[in-house]
Amino acid sequence: MIEYLVVVGFFMMVVSLVALGIQNNHLLNCLLSLEMLLLSMVFIVFLALSVKMLDFLFPLVLLTFGACEASMGLALLVVILRSQGNDFMLSSMYKC
Repeated sequence: MIEYLVVVGFFMMVVSLVALGIQNNHLLNCLLSLEMLLLSMVFIVFLALSVKMLDFLFPLVLLTFGACEASMGLALLVVILRSQGNDFMLSSMYKC
């Protein structure tokens, strides 16, 4: 049963990487796919630790970093929307 859940976790990771590669027009799409990638990694680590009956502190640390990343990403999105008016990734603001 655990093997199927690990396969689901890796499938979630691949889907989020594909979504990050394909749908990178808007900043919000990129942030959502990065959040899904982080949650799939937490899911896989939690499953691996539950099989070994080890400490569950590391997935909680990953979730904490994920919450910080999501809040900083949303704050960045609000700043960009207020200054630029849109969140298109192909805008002149993002070009080097």
